Amino acid sequence: MKTPADKLELRGIDMWHANARDLASYVTDHWDDARLSELSGAIDCGPGDSLPDQNTLDHLISCCYQASLMREEDRPVRFRLILGDPGCFDSNDGPPTGLYRLLFSEPQPFDEYKLQRLSPATDFYRSLIGVRHGAHEGMQIWGIVHSGSRWVQNVYGGRKIAPPLPLSPVVYVTDPGRITVCKGPLTIATLNHGQIISPTREVFDSVWLPASFAPIRSRLWESHTAAKDAAEKSWADLDPGIARTIAQQVTRRIISSVRNSGHGGTILVIPPEMVEQVGGENPYLNIEYRVTDEATRKRFQTLLVDLLNTLAEAHGRKANNGKPIGWDEYVASNEESLALLDEAVFDLAHLFADLTSVDGAVVFTEAFELLGFGAMISVGLKGEKTVARALDIEGFQTEPVHSGSFGARHRSAFRFCNAVHEAIAIVVSQDRLVRFVKWKDGMVTYWDQFATSIMDF
Repeated sequence: MKTPADKLELRGIDMWHANARDLASYVTDHWDDARLSELSGAIDCGPGDSLPDQNTLDHLISCCYQASLMREEDRPVRFRLILGDPGCFDSNDGPPTGLYRLLFSEPQPFDEYKLQRLSPATDFYRSLIGVRHGAHEGMQIWGIVHSGSRWVQNVYGGRKIAPPLPLSPVVYVTDPGRITVCKGPLTIATLNHGQIISPTREVFDSVWLPASFAPIRSRLWESHTAAKDAAEKSWADLDPGIARTIAQQVTRRIISSVRNSGHGGTILVIPPEMVEQVGGENPYLNIEYRVTDEATRKRFQTLLVDLLNTLAEAHGRKANNGKPIGWDEYVASNEESLALLDEAVFDLAHLFADLTSVDGAVVFTEAFELLGFGAMISVGLKGEKTVARALDIEGFQTEPVHSGSFGARHRSAFRFCNAVHEAIAIVVSQDRLVRFVKWKDGMVTYWDQFATSIMDF
């Protein structure tokens, strides 16, 4: 039992010094959460999907944690591990659509040293270490599960369908002292810097953030009137939220790229009525590298219109039983033209992320029209001494935090959102922390975005 004396204050966030055993207890407590109880497409392994007893789970996670602190020939130890019987994996199947097992003729002992030695042979992005627990023999490493790398594209907002995993315990070791435990493909929690982080605090699951992308479809009509007449009928078959969903996936990829670059950055999303204002002298921003108002500035919009047209046309040739064409149809489509457009969209997302490497903010409209980068927020804008930290994804509950406890990048974003209430700022610090900032209920409010993906915890 921890006492208040064990509590730690870090950048305005109260946290506990959690350890591997705390993570194992958290996993046990949340294994049967409603979010994790059902998952279509998962492999059914019967009893193999069940969570082991607490001592076994403690041992599993503890060994993974200890292995994360080691190095193998001066390389960091990174791996994925799955606890399940080898009979759950087909030796005749394999990537990109299935899982392929390599079964050892003699099982290996399970401990942190074997995990360390096997990690180079089980590339983090393509394979998992297979572990089972027997009533008599205990825990053993039985082989390797080759998954391919499609799951990475899913994690970063891509559209390719990854091979399904059984709903068994899966552990990701990504950095020293940083491990994530999943139920199949679904994240339960991550232990990072002594803190247990749950994806239930994902800002992308809120109502307010998707609503900020809501006008994107109408903006597409306004910007591409020529496409309207040609596509109006076929677009009627599309899920009204598909454009917004794709835009959110692009946002995820931008944030992930900035986060993993290690240099940090700021992204400002402003209302369209401010476009002309910030293009010249204004009290808010000085954009050092402004982008010319031509087709390239609206490339994301152009690609998205082409993508939606292609999606509607491709599925217009097929019966969809009256169901709107949405994200499921998008990710499952085999149309080559759609795949090329999808690749172009996410290549553009990487370009946007690269622009944050220059000092200053990258500036977009809410429809992803790129206005420029290297933007300096005016020091003359009024800032408040206190901001609100959201304690839930909607910001219904908040706590006051002194703005002076943040660095210059955050304070600039606070000043901007204090002056432009419709704006959203996304701030990525060098230590990979991500915060969304917006004016809410009469106060500048920020949300800690702990992860955009399992790779970002």
